[in-house]
Order: sequence, then structure tokens, then C-alpha cells
Amino acid sequence: MRTRVQAALLMFVVLAVAAFAVPLLLFTASDRTQQWVLARSSDLDRLASLTDQAAATGDTSALTAEARRYTQLYGEGLVVTDTRRRPVVETGGVRAADPAVARLLDAALRNQTAHPSAALRPWSHGSRTFAEPAGSGTRVSGAVVLRASTGAAAHDIARRWAAVLAGTALVAVACTVLARAATGWVVSPLRRLDRAVGQLAAGLPPEQTRAGGPPELRQLATGFNRMARTVTAALEQQRRLVADTSHQMRNPMAALRLRVDALHPHLPPAADRTYTGVTTELDRLETLLDDLLALAAAEHRAGELTVTDGPDVRCEVAAVVAEQGARWEPVARRAGLRITSSAGPPSAVAACTDGELAQVAAVLLDNAIKYAGPGAGITLGHGVEGGYAVLTVTDDGPGLRPFELALATTRFWRSADNSRTKGTGLGLAIAEQLLAARGGRLELTSARPRGLRARALVPRHPGGAR
Repeated sequence: MRTRVQAALLMFVVLAVAAFAVPLLLFTASDRTQQWVLARSSDLDRLASLTDQAAATGDTSALTAEARRYTQLYGEGLVVTDTRRRPVVETGGVRAADPAVARLLDAALRNQTAHPSAALRPWSHGSRTFAEPAGSGTRVSGAVVLRASTGAAAHDIARRWAAVLAGTALVAVACTVLARAATGWVVSPLRRLDRAVGQLAAGLPPEQTRAGGPPELRQLATGFNRMARTVTAALEQQRRLVADTSHQMRNPMAALRLRVDALHPHLPPAADRTYTGVTTELDRLETLLDDLLALAAAEHRAGELTVTDGPDVRCEVAAVVAEQGARWEPVARRAGLRITSSAGPPSAVAACTDGELAQVAAVLLDNAIKYAGPGAGITLGHGVEGGYAVLTVTDDGPGLRPFELALATTRFWRSADNSRTKGTGLGLAIAEQLLAARGGRLELTSARPRGLRARALVPRHPGGAR
């Protein structure tokens, strides 16, 4: 936003400075050109007067001497002719026979004055030609043509333009500094507000935004601070409630399990079924509580990483796959399944911790073992796809229907076909949150010819392998 505001202000400054500087430059050039033309016109008037006197007296010595001194002094050539266009004096290489000069002489003998009309510029070079008749009234006694150099006048114009442009540059720099200060004054509170909003959205306590800038932004910052304190207090109460509830639930459940286990030897054989049902429900409650706490931790971690870059972490995907395959292989064998590993690039390095990727792999393997069914096969693999490192768990069990794939990561959702299988319906939701915390995602698709393929995609570490 600051860049856009500065760009708009600087564009206005450029237009304003240009609207002032361009007319001033043109006026400066026009004024110096006019001075140059007036000076040469005055010289022509004097020479024309001497030409008229020479025509009246027949003595051209004064005219000749004056013309030569003028050329020596200013380095500008001239030619003077009588009424029959016969040269009286020629200096500085100007000749009456030159076609361009001849045309000006003819015009001057017809009592017409010729002065340059175009304004000079710093890059003007060469010379301009003046012509003026000699005589009084309508009587013409001769003609004078002067070839005047533009060098000195163009140099003066260049010097004046440099002064104008330097002043314009100083004004532009001053306006730029003021524009940056003004935009910083306006935008800095908005940046602090944006950072605080991001922290609040992630469930973290936001920093108190210092009121600054225009009155409207100060009022907004004050209102946001009040709202942030209220929301933060509510979130903290919610977290405390979860923690307290967890603590309070664990103790009664532990005591209940001890009492039930102590009661078991005193129960008649007919009560074994009831005892087994009670312990099964206790196991389910403990698992549900653990999964809820794991999901809350994953969500909190995802919120932290949305507002911070997090540490520079990496893990070797191949190493995690090998470790998890070996850890879960006995579990799968007891359930009547088999786990195989497919080869992948050993250099795949994910931008996450070993523990996070291992937890995701454990969730996917646990799901596959529980729901694929005895006799099924599970393939654990890894690879690279674009900018992501991929961990894949594929089984050839019954899989999920197409409409169930979209619901599989919903909290507490379980397929109707697996309602009798032990589980809480939170495993895939936890894996999805862990991956989202690192900018990854979880993809569930149907395998061919049957089964389910779960793909965990994690951004690759830019540093590559260790």
C-alpha cells in the first residue's frame, strides 16, 4: 500500500514540477534569444547608418573600418552592398554571391528586414543570418547582411537551464522526502494493525498496536486494542478450559480404571462381558482425549506458523519412511497385513521436523491397518513432485466411496462401513493440520483397482540434502 500511495504522490510531484519547470525553461530560452536578436539588430542599425552616410558622401572608409573591427571583435562576418547589389565591404567569409546571402540582399534592397524568429536552445549551433536595408523612410541606399554566431547565446541558455533543472531537482527531492514521511506516517499504523490482526487470527496474543498517524487511524487502533484484549481473553479462557478439562478427566478416568481392575477378581464369570465393555469404553475415552489434545496442539502450531517463519527445519523423508515402516510392520503382521516399501529418491528433504512427518506417517499407517482388513497389502513410499516432498501410503482394502473421500478429514467423521472399528475419527484431521502448519496438504484418492491412496505433501527444503 505504501508503494502505491508513494507512486501516486510522486506522480503528482513530477507533474507539478514539470508544469512549473517547462514554461520556465522555455521563457529563459526565449528571453535570451530576444536579447541576442536585439543586440544584433542594434549592430545592424549602426552599420546601416554608416552605409547610408557612405552612399551620401561617397566615402566608404569609415564603413569599411567599422565592419572589419566588428568582425575582428565578435568573429562574425558581414557584407554591405549598394543599391545595385555591388559589394562595398565583405568580411568573415560572407560573400554577396552566396545564393542564400543574395536572397537576403534582394529582400533588404526591397526595404524588407530579415531577423531570425526561432528561439535558441542549449544545443543550438552554427549561425543565424540578419538582413537590414540602409536609408531613411522609403529610400534605400544599400543593404547589410550579418551572419551572427549562436554559440555564446546557446551557452548562456544552457547555463540558465542547468540552474533551473538543479532547482527543480532539489524541489523534487524535497517533495519525495516529504511524500515518504507522509506515507510512512499514514501506513505504519496500518502495518502494525495488519500484523496484530494476523496474530489474532492465528489464535496468538497480538501485540498492542501503538496509536499513531491521522486521527481516524488512532481511533481505529484504540478500538482494535480493546477488541484484541477481549478476544485474547476469551481464547485464553478457552485454552485454559481445555487444559483443565483434560487434567480433571484424566484423574477420574485413571481412578475409575483402577477401581474397575480391582473389582474384576471379585466379579462372577457372567460379568466378564460387562467388564470387557467397560474397559473398552475407557480405552476409547482415553484415546479420544489424547486425539483431542493432539488436534488442539496441531491447530495451535498451524496458527503460530501463519504469522512467523518458524525455525529452519528439515528432515530426510527416506529415513522417516524406513523408520515408520519398521515400527509399524509388527503391528500390521499381527493384524494379518503386510507392509512393503517402494523405492524413491534418497535426496527428498522436507521442510518440517522428523517428529511432525513421523506423526503424519503414523496416522496414515494406523488408518490403513485398521480399515484395509486382514490379508490386505500396504505400500509405503516417498518421492518428489514439483516443489513438494511426498509421503504415500496405499492399501488394497475396500477404500472409500467418492463422496466419502471429501468427508474423510472431517472431525469425528467415520464411514458407516467401519463404525464397529476402534477409532475416534480425528486421525486424518490431525494429519491435515500438521501438514497445513508447514504449507503442505493431505490428498486422499481411490487406488486402482481397489483401495485408498493417502498422499502427504510437504514443501521441499531449499537447501536440499544434508
